Amino acid sequence: MIQRILLAATLMLATFSGTAGVINKGAWAPLDCGVEPEPPVVDQTTFETYNQSITLINEWQQKANTYNACLINEANVDNALIAKTANDQQSRFRAIVEKINKDTAAAKAVLEGTNTTTE
Repeated sequence: MIQRILLAATLMLATFSGTAGVINKGAWAPLDCGVEPEPPVVDQTTFETYNQSITLINEWQQKANTYNACLINEANVDNALIAKTANDQQSRFRAIVEKINKDTAAAKAVLEGTNTTTE
């Protein structure tokens, strides 16, 4: 139950955050490209069926080119989002580390300044 809620929340977040494709069972697929067209079979029974096959192949090729262009566009959108998210996270982490180092150095300087001993 909790897994379903988390999955639904993740999918909703992914939908609203500008992702293009979806990941399901470890495989990425485009979201808005429709169904990948099935390649036709060449029928060599007669010249007529062969010619019909060629017509079907030409139609399929146009649909397949459209599908593949959509797939590439969606993959590029997702790749850009992944790279941006990773870069933003790295920048955020670096800023936190720098702040901690600065705060630590400042605290040490204060402590060293107040910790004077007379001999």
